[in-house]
Amino acid sequence: MAWGGPARRRGGFTLLELLVVISIIAIASAGVGFALRDPAAETLDRDAQRLAMLLESARAQSRALGLPVRWRLTDQGFEFQGLPAGTLPDHWLDPATTARAGTVAPSLLLGPEPIIGPQAVVLSNNGPTGRTLRVATDGLRPFAVLPGASP
Repeated sequence: MAWGGPARRRGGFTLLELLVVISIIAIASAGVGFALRDPAAETLDRDAQRLAMLLESARAQSRALGLPVRWRLTDQGFEFQGLPAGTLPDHWLDPATTARAGTVAPSLLLGPEPIIGPQAVVLSNNGPTGRTLRVATDGLRPFAVLPGASP
């Protein structure tokens, strides 16, 4: 090809065409990833996040009222002893969710002291994945959801 002469197009793709194709593939694979999410894992995540928020709410109410509040497992779900009935929810969002608190005491003491001991609850779902999540605090920080482990 001579300089200044008519341009000949060579075979191949331009950089812009490659970027468009890669973007389409990335968007499609993200959509497939969301579509394949395990519904049991999603409900376990929601129950764990909800429990962490409920425990923090009960902890704040315990400190505000100056009354001891204890979270305890029941046959139907759980309860907050020390708070008026109906103040906080007392059941799991998914009936397949199960929990276990510590081995010594199957309950958590949430206050009224501002610093409590390290405490944890392990949640699991009776699904095929056998996944567990741990809702725990070190006593200073708020309750948080962590990957599953023993309480």
